[in-house]
Amino acid sequence: MDGLTVLGILLLIAGFILVGIEMVLPGFSVPGVSGIICLVGGVFALADSAMEAALITIAVLALLGILMAIVLGLLSHGKLKPPIILEEEQRRTEGYLSSSDLQYLLGRQGTAATDLRPAGIGTFDDIKFDVLTEGNYISRGTEIEIIKVEGSKLVVREKGGKRNESE
Repeated sequence: MDGLTVLGILLLIAGFILVGIEMVLPGFSVPGVSGIICLVGGVFALADSAMEAALITIAVLALLGILMAIVLGLLSHGKLKPPIILEEEQRRTEGYLSSSDLQYLLGRQGTAATDLRPAGIGTFDDIKFDVLTEGNYISRGTEIEIIKVEGSKLVVREKGGKRNESE
């Protein structure tokens, strides 16, 4: 084996390793780009003709497909830990609230931070929330109160305003 063949094989091995790392890491970054460059360099170093280059490229693509199947299998069976999954729990005792926990806001009074036409932003205890009126326009700066919580939707009316007959 001559030096160019050894270099081509080393480039292919390095390329497969770098692309494998890229398959596990989120995004498209240095290992992926470097791996592609190594694979292309390895094909050029090993091929003596265009036909040989095409065959080596097909073999490289097939091996990349097999590598991807292996990595996906390891990730799906939990044998390889994916770095993009959040493992810490967000507990209510630590200050995290889900949108279903907004019932505590019922009856709170605040100010319309924007014009509510009927949707906009209201400020309650210095915290901004997306709010929705009962259908009427409320101008910015008007005092408002939360009269209904539907999931993550906060329905407000002008403070001291009349309730709809449908409620």
